[in-house]
Amino acid sequence: MIRLPLRLLAVAALGLTAGCALRQEAMRPPELPVQARADPERFVVITVRNDLQPAVPAPGSTPRGYAAAGVYGVSASTRTVTRSLEHDYSLREVSAWPIESLRVNCVVVRVPDLTPRATLIARLKRDSRVESVQPLNGFTTETDPGAGTHPKARPAPSDAQAPSSNSRTYLPLQRNLKELGVLQAHQLSQGAAVRIAVIDTGVDYRHPDLRGRVIARLDFVDRRTDHFTADRHGTQVAGVIAATAEDGRGLLGVAPESRLMILKACWPLRDDAAEAACNSFTLAQALEAAIAAHADVVNLSLAGPPDPLLARLIEYGMRQGIIYVGAVAPASSGETHSFPVDIPGVLAVQSAEDAAATSRDLLAPGHGILTLVPGGHYDFASGSSLATAEVTGIVALLLADGRRLAGPRVEQILTHSSRRFTTPAGVITSVNACAAVADAMERTSCRVVDEATGRDNTSSRGHEFLAHTG
Repeated sequence: MIRLPLRLLAVAALGLTAGCALRQEAMRPPELPVQARADPERFVVITVRNDLQPAVPAPGSTPRGYAAAGVYGVSASTRTVTRSLEHDYSLREVSAWPIESLRVNCVVVRVPDLTPRATLIARLKRDSRVESVQPLNGFTTETDPGAGTHPKARPAPSDAQAPSSNSRTYLPLQRNLKELGVLQAHQLSQGAAVRIAVIDTGVDYRHPDLRGRVIARLDFVDRRTDHFTADRHGTQVAGVIAATAEDGRGLLGVAPESRLMILKACWPLRDDAAEAACNSFTLAQALEAAIAAHADVVNLSLAGPPDPLLARLIEYGMRQGIIYVGAVAPASSGETHSFPVDIPGVLAVQSAEDAAATSRDLLAPGHGILTLVPGGHYDFASGSSLATAEVTGIVALLLADGRRLAGPRVEQILTHSSRRFTTPAGVITSVNACAAVADAMERTSCRVVDEATGRDNTSSRGHEFLAHTG
């Protein structure tokens, strides 16, 4: 698969010619210097109004339905303003990129030596030429780095547990699918054709269990394929959402017929580690790409400080009908309702095992989740990143077959679907895919049993059935 540039992501899966992709490659913004990742405190993000209209493409040069397919560049007046700001404040631009949805030019600049960043930001906020200014914020993925030894996590599969023939599957080890009622829900929906943007690290899209699931990919970090496919966290998240156990082999995702667009905005903090970091600039590019690609759902298994620029992009996307699913940071971080779940309308998801009894977030199993890792392998992982991916998969089940549901309605359905079940850690509450899909489809229901009480919580609407749970 060809990795296409930003403005052509939406048509990557539609087979636009490589020639157009090459002509657009120059529009990609320069990568941020390594120093911006290592020491973001020395950088700020500035936006300047940029009302340039995109160039009109030749008739027939783009497929029907791709909005604003022309190139959105930077106007001469915007360039002049940017240069004058650099001169007046002794700034040095390190990367810049026009954000079409917000009609601004986004510029990352290095703070002059000996100048406190807060002082510079305060001065720029008073300058009428500046549309917005903020720190270059940092974000981290929400996975447990000690998942393999977590006291509540299930052990990683041993050689004896691994499939030994083409007829074996990991399904008996995927307890979360039973806890979520996924197998029952699959008789009604498997997420067919729902487009999910996974904004994360790279993904091993060559993994056998992701065959045919990844329809497009973009790298906003370093554009090295060997790094992209070796990234662990994104591979784990993609596996939970859309792994396809073909012919009874391998792992089964929550929405195995969904389509993934992998937008790499984060980078691993250590080799072969699930812990990863992102920043305002890389995430802004990925969020804009998801909007341009007309994603149905965006998965954000990460968290960090409030970020005005990213919030504006998400709010714009929600107005276009995109549903955003974000991870709740653990209470120990002190930022339990930070970006992205601090934005009204974003579905906030927390690991059910870690949630307080009074939590009002959506809850899903987050400990000992069997998923994919690079190299065609499998392993267990823990954290709200995995719970977020599960909820994203359930949202895809709700939206399959062209069902158009607004974000508030989706949140209502998921909240009302919650059921209790028993784990080695005790009785916990979680959203339930079976109940949620039955509610969304209105005429059909499936049987949901509360394991804690034995009560049948099946909706009275429509007919009832039980799926084989292996």
